[in-house]
Amino acid sequence: MALIEKTIVDKIEIVENSSIQVRTATIIEKDGTELTRTFHRHVKHPGEDISNEDPKVQAIANAIWTEEIIAAYQASQAVGI
Repeated sequence: MALIEKTIVDKIEIVENSSIQVRTATIIEKDGTELTRTFHRHVKHPGEDISNEDPKVQAIANAIWTEEIIAAYQASQAVGI
């Protein structure tokens, strides 16, 4: 009887303001059969530190977060949009 817990990034979404929503699944398996799966979500906004993120999230952020996108996001936050 072996219990295994693993965590995977199973969904990455880009929303209108170019923020990236990341869903992480925590899976517990017993002898290869999934017993439970729970989810956690977090959001990374343009310009935030992504150094501790999954490589897939880093690749997406590096591809879409241009200087213009980051500046537009920061400007929208300054005026409360």
